[in-house]
Amino acid sequence: MSIELNAELRTDMGKGASRRLRHAEKMPAIVYGAGKDPVNLTLLQKDVRAVVDDEAFYSSVLDLNIAGKKEQVILRDIQHHPYKVDMMHMDFQRVDKTSKMHIHVPLHFIGEEKSPGVKTQGGLVSHMMVEIEVECLAKDIPEFIEVDMSAMNSGDILHLSDIKLPKGVEIMILKQGADHDTAVCSIHPPKGGVVETEEGAEGGEE
Repeated sequence: MSIELNAELRTDMGKGASRRLRHAEKMPAIVYGAGKDPVNLTLLQKDVRAVVDDEAFYSSVLDLNIAGKKEQVILRDIQHHPYKVDMMHMDFQRVDKTSKMHIHVPLHFIGEEKSPGVKTQGGLVSHMMVEIEVECLAKDIPEFIEVDMSAMNSGDILHLSDIKLPKGVEIMILKQGADHDTAVCSIHPPKGGVVETEEGAEGGEE
């Protein structure tokens, strides 16, 4: 289900105007891109609070309803208030359906408890990344990418190139070459380096 936000056109600019907006439970925003002029907007804080904790808000194409006219956008930047739950400002980029976009997508790790490294070898899981930057068309943007750890043994390391990607999606940093094939997650041997196999035998220390 698509996330939709209502917005109004903003004509009153400046720091004083921004303060007045926040006192009125509103916040400033801007939308730009797709060969069109930037447009200053106003959002309601209550609408933002309703979606800001949704993971999909940061990695999905959003419907921005501007004075009754919908535009498809992605969130590019968000400024949080230093000590309140309110947001200070948001940047949105218009979606160009014919051009590839760069966007950060969260990783969902699955199969950890079923992996031999954890289930039978007592290994400890480490996540080196929680999101990756991908390139794809707007229609192909995944809400998240799964990282399957179910076949990993103690001592194994899974890299970016090991991730199964949805069709049409590429990992940005891998386009720079194999030297950038960064580790994503690993299973460390248990403390002391003792690894217990399914038959109950103990392996040697590291």
